[in-house]
Order: sequence, then structure tokens, then C-alpha cells
Amino acid sequence: MQIKNFKAPSFLPVIKTKLPIFFASILVVLSIVFIFFISSSQTAIKDASIKNADLEKKIKNLSSELSKLKNQDQYKANQELKTNINNIENTYKESLGIYNRMADLRAQNVKTADFEKQFAKVLNYLSTLNYSSASADLKLLSENIKKSEDSLVQAEIAQIANVAVNNSAPGAGFSQQKVETERGEFLVSLVAADLNSTRVLVDTASDGDCRNNCPVLPLATYVSRSGGFAGINGSYFCPPDYPSCAGKVNSFDTLLMNKNKVYFNSDNNVYSNVPLVYFTGNTMGVRGRSSDWGRDTGVDSVIAMQTLLVSGGNPTGAVGIRGAKTFIGARGNMVYIGVVYNATFNEAGIVLKTMGIDNALNLDQGGSTALWYGGYKAGPGRNLPNAVVFVRK
Repeated sequence: MQIKNFKAPSFLPVIKTKLPIFFASILVVLSIVFIFFISSSQTAIKDASIKNADLEKKIKNLSSELSKLKNQDQYKANQELKTNINNIENTYKESLGIYNRMADLRAQNVKTADFEKQFAKVLNYLSTLNYSSASADLKLLSENIKKSEDSLVQAEIAQIANVAVNNSAPGAGFSQQKVETERGEFLVSLVAADLNSTRVLVDTASDGDCRNNCPVLPLATYVSRSGGFAGINGSYFCPPDYPSCAGKVNSFDTLLMNKNKVYFNSDNNVYSNVPLVYFTGNTMGVRGRSSDWGRDTGVDSVIAMQTLLVSGGNPTGAVGIRGAKTFIGARGNMVYIGVVYNATFNEAGIVLKTMGIDNALNLDQGGSTALWYGGYKAGPGRNLPNAVVFVRK
């Protein structure tokens, strides 16, 4: 289509004339804005630099104030107090360990008079806050106690020399034998019984839960009053000659059901990971955690203790110091109580596995070690709050 007589609007020449001026004005405005932005940025940077300098100055001032504070008497006094508290804690732990070892030696009829004199000297140093001398004497005392402990071990080793090697558990009665393992030779004293003709009971000196100054009895008394023919010390307890046992003397806190079907420490073992063994009919059952056990009174006995030495025919690899390890264990319908001498927990487990025992629970030890069969075969050691007894059915 052809457009005829088209006439341009009258304002176009004006726009054509003023357009360059319009764009020039915009350019000027943008330039001014840009210059203002640069100027503002430089000012901000300068302000930031000033602020950073002020901040650094404040940090230096704070550092100086901290140094002054550290040099003040109160700060130094607090640091000295902290050091003294650490020294007290460390020497207390060392002293407590030493005293407990002396108590265990006394329970095994070892003379400790010289050790007690040395210990009194240590206490004198501690009373004057002479921690360095106290620590030095504690170290020396520990070495001397170690010699007595080693002499007990040597006496056990001397016994082994005259005992024949026998890696098989006895069929019945008492046996003292040397067991040969990959870890060496170990002396073992044990009593074996058939669960078809033997009931395993746990006897307690108290009739119920006891938290302090609990009654205790010799192992021989537990055996005789239960009409038994053999027995061994029971679970770990807090002896009166341990300073750390003040306020809980002769108490024990693991789960146990005695021969009267009374459960001890039931409430505080709801979530316990301590293993236990129980006896019913002609079998010994095992629970890896006390929390897995209900409060069944249909069984003959229940006793918990740390730790399992053998589980399912394999040593558990439990760690611990060397010494006499008491145990209760079973294989099929056979039950065993006894002592593995001069062994760690792991070595005791290896010894019992070598003898064919499938499951075994560690019992208390040290100055509480006691084994009875027609008389004491080990011990008598301390009086006990509980004990395991073999009774004929």
C-alpha cells in the first residue's frame, strides 16, 4: 500500500536538534555519580583503616591489661592454688594405691611394719605440702612393696616346680596342678563337682541390702552353716582397711541372689553391664550384662562380677594386673571353683580354656582370696560379705 502526502510531525526536528544535549546531560550525571561513589569508597576504606587501627590498639590494650592481671597477686594466688590442688590429687591417688597394696599384703600375712613407717614419713611430708619429697618417697615405698609382692609370686613359682603338668580339669574333688599354655606354666588350685549331684549356692552375711558396716564371715563359716563341702570367696566388696571405703565398709554393689532367694542391689543394677552367672538344675547359665537378667527366683543362685574370663570356650582378653585370679566356671554339667596363680585376667582365661572350661567368671581376689575344701586350700584372707558354696543334693 502506498502512502501519499505523508507529513512529518512538527516535534521531530526539535528532538533531532536537542537529543545530543540530552545524552550529554546523562553522561555528566553518571560521571558525577561515579566520582561520588569512588570518593565515598575511598572514605569508607579510610574509615575502615582507622577503625582497624583503633581495633588493633584496643587489642594491644587488652593484651597489656591481661598481662597486668596475670602479674597481680590474686591471679598468681589462684594459679598456685590450682597447682596445689593438682599436687594434692596426684599424691592422694598415689598414697591411696600404696595403702591398699599394704592392706592386701597384711591380709596375706605379710609383715608390713617397715612399710607403715615409710608411709608415715610420706604423710608427714604431705602435711607440710612438701609434694616433691612425698612423691619421691612414695616411689621408693612402691618399689619396696613390689619386692614383697614379687616374693609371694616366687613362692608360688617354687610350688610349681614340684607339681606335675596336667592340662585336664579334674573329674571331682580338689586338685593342684600345673597347666602348660602358650603363655607359660601356671599353678592352679581348683575343686570340681558334678551339677547332677551338687547345688551351687550363694550365701550372704546380711539378710538384705547393706550400704555400710555390713556383716562379714569367714569362708569356712559359710561352708559349714550351709552344709557344704567346698566354697570360694564371692564378689568384690569394700574392705575396712581401704581408706577409700569409708562410709561403705564391707558393702558390695553388684547383683546377687542368695540361697534364701533374696536379691541384693537389684535397684542399682537395672542398667548394669557387669556379667553374671546363675545356676539351675544341672547347668550354669551366663549373661553378659546384669541388665539382661530378670529377677527370677526359680534358679538356685545368681552372682555378678567383673569380668568374664572365658566365654563360649574362648578367653575374653580382659586386661588387668598380674596376681591370683579366683573364678567359678563350668563345662557341660561340671562346675569348677578355684585360683589361677600369678596370672593376668587374659592369662587366666587362656589357662581355663586350656583345661577345657567353657565359661568362667572372675571373683574377688587379692587379700580376699580364699578356697575351701576340707580346709583352706587358699586364704583364709579377709572375712567376706558373701561366698559361693557347693552343697550336695
